[in-house]
Amino acid sequence: MSSNPLFPPRNPLTKTDIHNAVSAALQVQTDAVERHQKRPFAAVLLGPDNKTVLLSHFSISHVDHAEACLARLASVHYTQAYLWTCTLVSTWEPCAMCTGTIYWANIGGVVYAASEERLKEVTGVGNGENFTMAMGCREVLVRGQKDVFVEGPVEDLEGVVVVESDKYWRPVREKVEREQREGNLGPVGGTEKN
Repeated sequence: MSSNPLFPPRNPLTKTDIHNAVSAALQVQTDAVERHQKRPFAAVLLGPDNKTVLLSHFSISHVDHAEACLARLASVHYTQAYLWTCTLVSTWEPCAMCTGTIYWANIGGVVYAASEERLKEVTGVGNGENFTMAMGCREVLVRGQKDVFVEGPVEDLEGVVVVESDKYWRPVREKVEREQREGNLGPVGGTEKN
């Protein structure tokens, strides 16, 4: 792909670059929850130097996810070739919808702190506010024609993101679990309740 002008060379990320970027995304996530009563998801876009935060976004709704909103915004502001040299860094692994948007925006790298599997544990099964899919971003990207760099989960930061996010999700999860026990929720995951 290097001969194609849409895919210029990228600078490799260092462990410090990753740590700083995830910390920046986590701060956006914390602000979203505490100041705006939003769900705990956030992303930042690193410039080609892997240090400059060009854009940041938090989750607005169940369809306006942080990563997809940021990728769409980035595609309006920057060229595809420039975005190929950038990295989207997220507190959580981008879902299939967000990963597709990142792919089409031509963002060349994705780093996420915590995995989609951990998200399902934190949000709980049958949580109508977040029906987590069992399809990680690598599974989506491997079906494309671009060599998008992916790193995650970030071992030393995944636990931090989980703990911070659980401040939001614990009461939501406990309410869903209580409603499931009391029989107030219908079928979950395409199967009837026991």
